[in-house]
Amino acid sequence: MDAEREVLDVLARNAREDIDDIAAQTGLDAAAVAEAIDALEADNVVHGYQAVVDWDRVDEGKIRALVEINVELDRETGYEQVADRIAKFPAVDALHLVSGDYDFAVEVLGETMQDVSRFISEQVAPMPEVTQTVTHYIMETYKDGGIRFEDGDDDDRLSVSP
Repeated sequence: MDAEREVLDVLARNAREDIDDIAAQTGLDAAAVAEAIDALEADNVVHGYQAVVDWDRVDEGKIRALVEINVELDRETGYEQVADRIAKFPAVDALHLVSGDYDFAVEVLGETMQDVSRFISEQVAPMPEVTQTVTHYIMETYKDGGIRFEDGDDDDRLSVSP
């Protein structure tokens, strides 16, 4: 698993690295890297590869929201069943069971704030187990997927006026 862990670390930073570059970074040979990637995919450790998109730079960007969801479970229903139903919605980009003041943290994507609001009020809130939702609209993203979004201006010095 050590070789697989090293390969995972490289893929998590940049999934577009080719096998030879990963081999050079990890000290493994290319065949071992390819074998590790195949094993990680077969074991469902790596579920896919995707781009980290700065939606604020796209003309018709997406509205993102973080939604807190509280649930009340009964004897027949557990967190897994509730999570399975929520995860099936295409608007749900990420879903986490969390500790703290609420049970689930959900990242939702929509075309407009109304789309997100409608999705929560019509699809999530009516679920029998859901007792409360709190929606936080994301106003600006500075870092996502471990990648910092920058405006390209590297000069952090303060302006000085005469």
